[in-house]
Amino acid sequence: MAMSMSHQIGATPLTLETGGVSVEIPAKGSTATSPIWRSPMANLRVSVKKTGAEMDRVSPTPSPPMSPMLGGGGIRPDLSVDSLNIVACQALMEAAPLEAPLEHKMRNLPDKEKGVPVFVMMPLDSVKMDHTVNRRKAMNASLQALKSAGVEGIMMDVWWGLVERDAPGEYNWGGYVELMEMAKKHGLKVQAVMSFHQCGGNVGDSCTIPLPRWVIEEMEKDPDLAYTDQWGRRNFEYVSLGCDTLPVLKGRTPVQCYSDFMRGFRERFESFLGDTIVEIQVGMGPAGELRYPSYPEQDGTWKFPGIGAFQCYDKYMISSLKAAAEVFGKPEWGHTGPTDAGSYNNWPEDTNFFKREGGGWDGEYGEFFLTWYSQMLLDHGERILQSANAVFEDKGVKISVKIAGIHWHYGTRSHAPELTAGYYNTRFRDGYLPIAQMLARHGAIFNFTCIEMRDHEQPQDAQCAPEKLVRQVALATQKAQVPLAGENALPRYDDYAHEQILQASSLNIDDKSGDREMCAFTYLRMNPDLFHPDNWRRFVAFVKKMKEGKDANQCREQVEREAEHFVHITQPLVQEAAVALMH
Repeated sequence: MAMSMSHQIGATPLTLETGGVSVEIPAKGSTATSPIWRSPMANLRVSVKKTGAEMDRVSPTPSPPMSPMLGGGGIRPDLSVDSLNIVACQALMEAAPLEAPLEHKMRNLPDKEKGVPVFVMMPLDSVKMDHTVNRRKAMNASLQALKSAGVEGIMMDVWWGLVERDAPGEYNWGGYVELMEMAKKHGLKVQAVMSFHQCGGNVGDSCTIPLPRWVIEEMEKDPDLAYTDQWGRRNFEYVSLGCDTLPVLKGRTPVQCYSDFMRGFRERFESFLGDTIVEIQVGMGPAGELRYPSYPEQDGTWKFPGIGAFQCYDKYMISSLKAAAEVFGKPEWGHTGPTDAGSYNNWPEDTNFFKREGGGWDGEYGEFFLTWYSQMLLDHGERILQSANAVFEDKGVKISVKIAGIHWHYGTRSHAPELTAGYYNTRFRDGYLPIAQMLARHGAIFNFTCIEMRDHEQPQDAQCAPEKLVRQVALATQKAQVPLAGENALPRYDDYAHEQILQASSLNIDDKSGDREMCAFTYLRMNPDLFHPDNWRRFVAFVKKMKEGKDANQCREQVEREAEHFVHITQPLVQEAAVALMH
């Protein structure tokens, strides 16, 4: 349907409110924090112009929302949605306003010293399905080598699907206890990731660890517990945030399950907290990241650099969307998400919703939908952070959250891949400041990926801009006064990547940066390639440079000489680790 808006959202902020739920739709060029819902503006009108072939595309009411179309391409078939559950809707809407601290919880903020400590990610399958340590001899030798290289610690995934696999509330921490003891013996710190997602189906996933059996059973009974796209394709990587507050998992809500799991972890590893275990990274979505599963690689659904697809078509998400649309005064917008946003492997200009000129993302409906979609993700983060802080209060650990580095099509106006993932970031709107402010309210660390990438290394036709994205995130975290940590998105062992990490971690972004640096960097990943002689030599020098910090007095050449000497004297240990990891 071709639409000409006589009143565009974005000229002035709109605020809507109902039943305790609130979302504010900001003016274009402005940045909002936690949106709030209020009654619609009385003078909001839509005039409709129908011309030519566009008349043929008009569907009877109620029709799926369509952004303005300037020609080309028809509408996709609507996805039939189950009858909406009013009780579920009310529960979702009432749970949306979250009481958050008015000031930062300073107990979670890092005690920053000079330089950037380096952690190393452990293999995804460090603990086997039989609850024992995988390649125990290799693990021990590897940890000893990492410590001798000056590494601060390790990051390990603590898999929900492994620990609570067989029955609700029955936790088997076997394997993890031994790993914690190994780390402690070698004097390494631990970043423990509460991994509430499935392993398998994403970049770098080398093994498969599904969600707990009893969770999968519930998802098979009620497929709407899984994220769903407009074609009815279900994603079982992570339980849909649409049912966060509903007792759909054997009488518990998903958030209660996550909270109970973290409490069980705290009780079992009490003696390690604050000493060996220094950080809890709380998984909040696929790959452990706070996002929607909008670009799933499994079964070839998505391929880089496709724009991905919105994941809001399970009945619980639609229920919330319907309530929001009714309050906004546009009930016809509550039946489904955008139907002209293309598919997973389209590019922005292939679609009516994301196109540069006249795209629906920049219109009244687009701003309404994207505000709702991104706010649902922010609320999800708030709920889980509240639980995490309650569980680990006064335990001497920092809390962190991982945000995806979605750098492709960053140079376009709509930033389509970020929008489908739930980050409302466009040419006219900073989508990372609201995330940073949400994390700051809970004293959490903003952990960001793609730190090693350079703009010119990426496909320029897809307008990839990882360096510009990292800079935007650094500015957002600086403004929100939240600590920033980093990771590399892909395995890199070359000096070129190391130099990029060193530069990015120094956070020299403007005259307000001062002595600010990243609070930590986590290196992807411990494997035989890392212990290859040339890679190991470069890695040791990299760790030393990171520890020196951005105002290092020691010249780089001296660091290189020291690294060469170290590599020579530790060669037997490193060879042992490399050989053991390969078997």
